[in-house]
Amino acid sequence: MCLLAIAWKQHPRLRLMAAGNRDEFHARPTEAAAFWPDRPDLLAGRDRTAGGTWLGLSRQGRFAAVTNVREADAAPGERSRGELTADFLDGGSNLSSYLEQVAVKGDQYAGFNLLLSDGERLGYVSNRDPAGPRILEAGIYAVSNHLLDSPWPKLLRLRHRFERQLNAGRVGAESLYRLLDDREPARPQDLPDTGLPPELERRLSAPFVLGTEYGTRCASLAWLWEDGIAHFRERRFDAGGHIQGESPFRFTWETGEHASK
Repeated sequence: MCLLAIAWKQHPRLRLMAAGNRDEFHARPTEAAAFWPDRPDLLAGRDRTAGGTWLGLSRQGRFAAVTNVREADAAPGERSRGELTADFLDGGSNLSSYLEQVAVKGDQYAGFNLLLSDGERLGYVSNRDPAGPRILEAGIYAVSNHLLDSPWPKLLRLRHRFERQLNAGRVGAESLYRLLDDREPARPQDLPDTGLPPELERRLSAPFVLGTEYGTRCASLAWLWEDGIAHFRERRFDAGGHIQGESPFRFTWETGEHASK
């Protein structure tokens, strides 16, 4: 997951709304979003290489998403960042305690940003942020491959349009998918300097990344409604940016009782 916008307690009928693109190597094997057979309360896509996930919900109304921190020539971590999301979604840990635990063991992972909600609170932790873990106030946030709300062009563009749509009451799937399908790179003068070659930096600056080897693999949407209904959708793409499939889900998150799909 390389770009995510999230609204927390910003709509009278919505507890949480999130929209994000996952960028990854096209050759990395991935399972489409589903309730996991071995962890039946967890709804997410699954990385078949390391077994974790980038974004998901649980039947108990938990939300989790992770993005990588872009670092030139960074060494791989001892453990997979995708386990941080899966373990929170599948467990009953107190949110504050889990954030602190992640901070303590953060050096075992390559750079990451982690956004977590237990349905009552939203928290953030990064092993590259000296401010440490924290509970976030009600608001609209975005994260890409640097720290939370870092002013990268694609983050600013998505967050602004996401907020504008939310304020206008346009919270449906198609309007959010259109936001995520923005394939326009940033202007050269606006690019961040992350140590990548300029042409690659510009290609990765689009909210939706196109590339034969690496690019946007899926777009994920999540809603937790105040009436206890959760919606989750995943739309998947090939290397040419063409839709390859979509999975919609609906369930009752306050009780954990599956409603329908």
